[in-house]
Amino acid sequence: MADHQEASVTLPSEPASVVTARRYVTDVLAEWGLPEGAEAADTVRLIVSELATNAVQHTFGQSPTFTVDVHLERHEQLRIGVTDSYPRWPQRLPAAVQQDNGRGLVIIRWLTAESGGKLSITPTVEGGKTVWIALPWTAPEI
Repeated sequence: MADHQEASVTLPSEPASVVTARRYVTDVLAEWGLPEGAEAADTVRLIVSELATNAVQHTFGQSPTFTVDVHLERHEQLRIGVTDSYPRWPQRLPAAVQQDNGRGLVIIRWLTAESGGKLSITPTVEGGKTVWIALPWTAPEI
């Protein structure tokens, strides 16, 4: 296996793309040795779903597409980033506002931390941002 593997897909910022993003990442990880039914695969699927939903819902139509990048580094760390072109970064909302909406990043942070990973947000050259998660890679050797 190579020291570094990567895959990427750019999708329109519309609700149907959330399912496509989730399926894409699941398929890529299965190719890299993480079976679809594995607990880690379920966690990643939920994280990707929340990241993609945020890219669609919270860019207010100002990012026509979003990109999902998947990187496996030295067969030790999985990094997934979702990039959009909307310049505003995610905000922590007060608990009262989070009643029906705005909990995606809280869920992502919790799932990432529970899996021994980290979340970070980086600006893009074009003025948008990428929300990254980095997780220990737990797929079995092939």
